[in-house]
Amino acid sequence: MTLLRGDALSAAFDHGSAAYDRLVAASPGYHAHLRRSARRLGLPDGGRGLRVLDLGCGTGASTAALLAAAPHARITGADASAGMLDRAVAKSGLAGVDFVHAPVEQLADRLRPGSYDAVFAGYLFRNLDDPDKALTLVRDLLVPDGRLAVHEYTLGGSPVHRAVWNAVCSVIIHPAGRLAGDAELYRHLRDSVADFDTAPAFARRLRRAGFADVRVLPLPGWQTGITHTFVGRSAPGAGERP
Repeated sequence: MTLLRGDALSAAFDHGSAAYDRLVAASPGYHAHLRRSARRLGLPDGGRGLRVLDLGCGTGASTAALLAAAPHARITGADASAGMLDRAVAKSGLAGVDFVHAPVEQLADRLRPGSYDAVFAGYLFRNLDDPDKALTLVRDLLVPDGRLAVHEYTLGGSPVHRAVWNAVCSVIIHPAGRLAGDAELYRHLRDSVADFDTAPAFARRLRRAGFADVRVLPLPGWQTGITHTFVGRSAPGAGERP
């Protein structure tokens, strides 16, 4: 199993940033699914007057999805990869977004507690050393009863879901990664999904971290049983403590 963490993963994303948008655009439903998950935040009035954090914003695909769902919100995008963030900053459609270059673990030093009405995280938590610590940080960054939506590869638990994921990786993802010169990054993609929580396990993780009203919502197409949206609300002080 080939998992990258910390600086090594950021460096791999830096290297892969040039081809990243082109590769994900070839994945059926990729952008439509992000938009669906962003809508599931349920932000009223197009997000008017609300502050939204796009955690792990990458090249800005998730940021664009948030803008489509909440065009009047004030959005901040944060990512640990300078290369990916540079791609996001350069996109004219994201000109009104504030961007922060920092790994999740350092955001507590950069952002005030209670700064955001909602947090969106796409394809992030399986890449973190300590997802529980990150969820505690997210809960602290949210206002009371703030909204969270996580869009993540989390297998549904059936052997069929794992078989489909492995087949897609072998036939499509790995060859595309090799052609782009980013084979190590796309091996990490396969292995990080296989190694991470199933959808029910991640829902339990959210509840342990102090999120209430947690729901697991499916996505259509080939990603059914492979990618899910998790939604919940912050419940400050409700997380488990040692």
